[in-house]
Amino acid sequence: MTPRKVILDCDPGQDDAVALFLAMSSPSELDILGITTVAGNVPLELTQRNARMICDIAGQSNLAVYAGCARPMQRDPITAEAIHGNTGIDGIDVFEPQTRLQEQHAVDFIIAALLAADEHSITLVATGPLTNIGTAIRQQPSILDSVEEIVLMGGTMREGGNRSPSAEFNILVDPDAADIVFKCGRPITAMGLDVSHKVLSTRKRVSRIEALGHPVAKATAGMLSFFHRHDSKKYGSEGTPLHDPCTVAYLLQPELFEFKECNVSVETESELTLGHTAVDFWHVTDRPLNCSWAYEVDADGFFELLTNRLARFANPA
Repeated sequence: MTPRKVILDCDPGQDDAVALFLAMSSPSELDILGITTVAGNVPLELTQRNARMICDIAGQSNLAVYAGCARPMQRDPITAEAIHGNTGIDGIDVFEPQTRLQEQHAVDFIIAALLAADEHSITLVATGPLTNIGTAIRQQPSILDSVEEIVLMGGTMREGGNRSPSAEFNILVDPDAADIVFKCGRPITAMGLDVSHKVLSTRKRVSRIEALGHPVAKATAGMLSFFHRHDSKKYGSEGTPLHDPCTVAYLLQPELFEFKECNVSVETESELTLGHTAVDFWHVTDRPLNCSWAYEVDADGFFELLTNRLARFANPA
């Protein structure tokens, strides 16, 4: 099977880091063309460094990492140090990575890669605010011809918001970019809080990962243990939701999830509900179906996949 060509757009973030590890563990299925970073969980200078650190820990310093947009398209930045810590990936020791930062801007890389690609041949995997992708589409709409699918972590329907009463963080940070993406006309698969809140990194699940014993497993366990401190208290759950790896898990094992074709529209004007994703789950409007909305997940199967794939780092090819 030919690996699926992907660009990973992220704002690491502990859960972004785990998503990167999961993607890196699966080269026979995913061909990572580049990792692009955006301001989100922490400012851009930290997200790009964190992505390069993850490459180092995984022994993937050959991967190309690009820094992108330092602020949303039209709004002031919002960050989440209260959840992710001042480094964005608290739970592991920070170091200066050997993986080098590419000189090209992430938006320019996305545009160039898509313009050079065959029709419908590249999947964009977005686990942070959609600023880089929205900006690339606005600058060069013809890149959409090369997009096979956009798989994103963002939005919420039944779970309510995690940063405002009605908005999920990634969409709230840059609703204008999200609006562009959801209106772009290419297939979109959205992993929102409706499924990620069911994928809980309980202590038992984290312990299984830690027991693998290699650097990637130890880093994953350290980050998730830190992540657990905030979210388990916030949600009153036995573990923290593991949002971003749902995107990569879907690409590797889509049968773990259940979907419904919906229209998803993003609120960009209301002060009260800015960033709200209006998911027309029951088709009560005539708006076009623009999204496969994930609403259910096999959480045990998800963690079996994650643990088994992370085990591969013990004997890298």
